[in-house]
Amino acid sequence: MWVFARSRDMRVSQVKSTQPVVLPRTEEEVRELLLSLPRYRVLLYNDDHNDMDYVVLALLRTVASLSEDEAIRIMLQAHLFGMAQVIVCLKEPAEHYREGLEQRGLTSTIEPV
Repeated sequence: MWVFARSRDMRVSQVKSTQPVVLPRTEEEVRELLLSLPRYRVLLYNDDHNDMDYVVLALLRTVASLSEDEAIRIMLQAHLFGMAQVIVCLKEPAEHYREGLEQRGLTSTIEPV
């Protein structure tokens, strides 16, 4: 299989690839590919600056898939134990959720599962 690469002077040249590129063809193959990708957990840390209602609201606005009961459980776990897992997902959405929580004044990190 041949792939094209741009050289420094912006001309296109051919480069022999050592690995064949195999794209998923069916929904089943896409599902299997997604399941094989690494997962990351989004962690929320307790703080003494935000009240509990605000944390629940921030969770609900940041992670739309959470129910109110789940957001309350996460907030209480972070409050009581110092940290709580918000969600486990692929890296890109995990980074998005962490950023959203931090924009709302909460302390959050991601880590591989």
